[in-house]
Amino acid sequence: MLHMKKNRSLFLTAVASGTMLNPLNSSMIALALHSIQKDFGLSFTTVSWLISSFYLASAVAQPVTGKLGDIFGRKKTFLIGLVLVTLSAIGAPLSTTFLMLLVMRMIQSIGSSAIYPSGMALIRDNIKDRQASALAVLSIFASAMVALGPTIGGFSIVWGGWPAIFWVNFPFIIISFFLGWYMFPKDTKQDKAQMKALLFQLDFLGIVLFAAGMVFFLSFLLSFGAKVHYLSGIAGILFFALFAWRELRVKEPFIDIRIFKSHPKLSSVYLQFIFLNIFFYCLFFGLPSYFQEVLELSVEHSGLLMLFMSGVSIIISSVTGKWIDRKGVYQPILAGSFISIIGALIFTVFFVNASYLIIGITLSIMGLSYGIGNVVLQVAMVKESPKEIIGTTSGLFQTCRFLGSIFSSIILGLIFGSEISADNMKIIGGVLIIAGIISFLMSVWFSREEIKLGKIKHV
Repeated sequence: MLHMKKNRSLFLTAVASGTMLNPLNSSMIALALHSIQKDFGLSFTTVSWLISSFYLASAVAQPVTGKLGDIFGRKKTFLIGLVLVTLSAIGAPLSTTFLMLLVMRMIQSIGSSAIYPSGMALIRDNIKDRQASALAVLSIFASAMVALGPTIGGFSIVWGGWPAIFWVNFPFIIISFFLGWYMFPKDTKQDKAQMKALLFQLDFLGIVLFAAGMVFFLSFLLSFGAKVHYLSGIAGILFFALFAWRELRVKEPFIDIRIFKSHPKLSSVYLQFIFLNIFFYCLFFGLPSYFQEVLELSVEHSGLLMLFMSGVSIIISSVTGKWIDRKGVYQPILAGSFISIIGALIFTVFFVNASYLIIGITLSIMGLSYGIGNVVLQVAMVKESPKEIIGTTSGLFQTCRFLGSIFSSIILGLIFGSEISADNMKIIGGVLIIAGIISFLMSVWFSREEIKLGKIKHV
C-alpha cells in the first residue's frame, strides 16, 4: 500500500493525468468543429458525428475495458489505453479523409475510456488511507477538463489549427505513462494456459449484445434533435433484452446483472449519477447559448460567468473528499442533493433578468451541488462495488455520465426548440427542480439505515 506522501502524490498524478484525457477530449472538440467542417467541405450534421461517435464509443467502451482490466490486469489496460490515445493523437492530424479522422476519434475514445476504470481500480487496491480524498483528485481533474476544455481547445486552434487539439494530449500522455510504468504495481503474472482460459471465460457474446444495445439506444436518443429513429430505439431495447437473457444464463457473465438486485445501493448510485449529470449538463450546454443570444454577451464574458459554476465545483471537490474521509458518504450525499434543490429554486425564481451578482451566486450554488455530488457518488460507487469487478462497475459509472449528458441535450432541444428565451430558461429551472427532488429522495433512500440509527444529525 502507498503510505509515503511523495509516492501517493506521484501515484495520483499518474492516474489523474490519464483519466482526464476522456473529459478533456469530449469537450475540447466543440470549438474545432467549424474548422474541420470547412477543411473537409462537410455539413454540420456530418461533422457533429465527431461528438456523437465519441459519446457512443465511450459509453460502450468504459464497462468493456473495465471488464478486461478486471481479468487481464489494471496496469496493462491503463497503459494500453494511453498507447491508443497516442495513436489517435498522431493519426488524427494526418487524416486525409473525414472517415479516417472519425476512426482516429473513436480510437481516442476507446483508449481514454480504458484508462478511467483501471485507474479507479488501481486507487482502490493501492490507496487505503484517505481514499475519498484520493478519488476527489480524479473528480477535480475531470471537472477542470470539462470546464476548461473549450478554452484549451480555442487557444490550441489559434496556435496550430484543429490538429492542435490532438497534439495537446501528448504532455498528459507522457506524464501518465512514465509515472504509471514506474509507480503502478505489476499485474499478477499469468502463463499462456491461464491467459487462454481467461479468454475462453470472457463473455464475447454478452459484450456484443451490450454494445449493440447501447449503440442503437444511444442513436435513438441522439436522433431527438432531428428525425426520431424509432427503429433504433426498438432495436436497442431488443438487444438489451437479449443481453439480460444471456447474462442470467452464462456461467461467467460480462456484467452479472443480478448485482443490481443484490447491491441496490449501487443501483441507486448509478441512477443518482444520471440525474446529477442531467442537472449539470442542462446548465453546461444551455447557459452559454442563453448568455450569448438573450443577454447578448460575448463568448469571453459568457465563459467568465460559467467559471462561477465550474470554479466552485473544482474547489469544493477537494473539501468534499476530506469530509467523506472523516464522516463517510451519507452526510455529503444528502447535502449535495439538497443544495441542488435550493439552487434550482433560486434559478427558477430569480435567475432571469437578474444582475450579474445574482447570476454568479446562483451558479456558485449549482457548482457547490455538482462538486459535492460528483465526488460523493464516485466514492459511494467504489464503496458499494464488489472488489473483484470494480473495473466493470467503474466503467458503468462513466456510462451513466454520458447517458446524463445525452438526456440533457434532448431536454434542451425539446424546450428551446427554435428559440432560446428567458421564459424557456424558467422551464429549464422546473426540470432542474424535478431532477433535484428525485436525486434527494434517492439520497434519503440510500441513507435510510443511517437515518434510522440516528447517525446523521446534521446535513
